[in-house]
Amino acid sequence: MIKNFVRFSTLSFALVSLFSAPAVQAAPAAEVTTLADAVGLVQVTEEGRTGYTRSKFKHWNSGADKSDGCNTRNEVLIAEAVVAPTVGAGCKLTGGTWVSYYDGQEVTSAGSLDIDHMVPLAEAWDSGASAWTATRREAYANDQGAHVSLVAVTARSNRQKSDQDPADWMPPSLDAGCRYISEWVSTKLRWQLTADDRELEALKVYADGPCEDTIVRYTPAA
Repeated sequence: MIKNFVRFSTLSFALVSLFSAPAVQAAPAAEVTTLADAVGLVQVTEEGRTGYTRSKFKHWNSGADKSDGCNTRNEVLIAEAVVAPTVGAGCKLTGGTWVSYYDGQEVTSAGSLDIDHMVPLAEAWDSGASAWTATRREAYANDQGAHVSLVAVTARSNRQKSDQDPADWMPPSLDAGCRYISEWVSTKLRWQLTADDRELEALKVYADGPCEDTIVRYTPAA
């Protein structure tokens, strides 16, 4: 009798625990669509830069792997190397080879590369990030949850781009155009950033023309 009571009590406790345990939230599903449809999902608003300073986006932080001793910049460099660099003490990188897709240049020194925010910090501020918390802006500035958010490119091409959107700057490599537009739109949708009229018209030119067969993949940021 006592054994049966113990079994019943144990079963009851297990059932209560099962139904009272908090549900595990599933990760957002990746969205896949055509470039034209993706451009149509970007909301259009006027942009404003009032109050922007680069310091409002904390970077580089300790990266996606807090235990590897590398900051976000170096983690991206390691991930994007076509020939892996040697990682020394303090995450010092030596050797390695990278290809900067903006201009097609092969680079063999990590110090010659910038890590570009696909949608520049100032542009992100203009198109929605001004209303974010400091924590969300830090997450944006160090985003490795999508491989298109941060990209290793030559310092020269990154500084030519500066904070310009595709209405005013496109990569000098003709082979990079459709990839760049798709990654720009992907980042805007991932972070629910808006576009102004000129930017949207520039995106449509590519979506309805040379990049009409391009596919956009994005996962909404948490």
